[in-house]
Amino acid sequence: MADRIIDITRYLEREAGDEVLPGAIALWGAEGERARFALPLWRVVHLAAAERGVILWRHTSGDRMPHPFVVIDVARDPARLRLEGAWIRHCEVQESAALHDLGADGIVVYLGSRGDKIWCLLAEGGEGRKAPLDPKRREEILFMAGECAGLLFLRDFADAVDDPGDE
Repeated sequence: MADRIIDITRYLEREAGDEVLPGAIALWGAEGERARFALPLWRVVHLAAAERGVILWRHTSGDRMPHPFVVIDVARDPARLRLEGAWIRHCEVQESAALHDLGADGIVVYLGSRGDKIWCLLAEGGEGRKAPLDPKRREEILFMAGECAGLLFLRDFADAVDDPGDE
């Protein structure tokens, strides 16, 4: 991992005419202990040149609609919660952590599954990255995804999620 200090100024110095809101960094779902996800998720957004990072879950069967767990949005305030796109087919149970680089559509990292839920990390939007991630960025993103997976499964956040169907 790089030894540099994370610099958010590249997001704060945008022109007012940009499509992206200048200085917007919105968090959703990062209350209390969930705030631990903010830094690794923000780092993934930065490394993937994305506008939004989401830790999400979906059921393995039945209602397979994706649900946000924690969202960081560096382009809109309030954070966008709607989850749709071609990336969703990559959020399936896999043998191990896998990073799917979808170019301009972003990245999806499988974090794991517990019970009937699949957990993934999504970084999407941005300036339309056309080249695949270089190996160093892939490695850093996988490291940050591992931090998120550790929080989810070792600190039992994955067990404490409320299913919208139960409300």
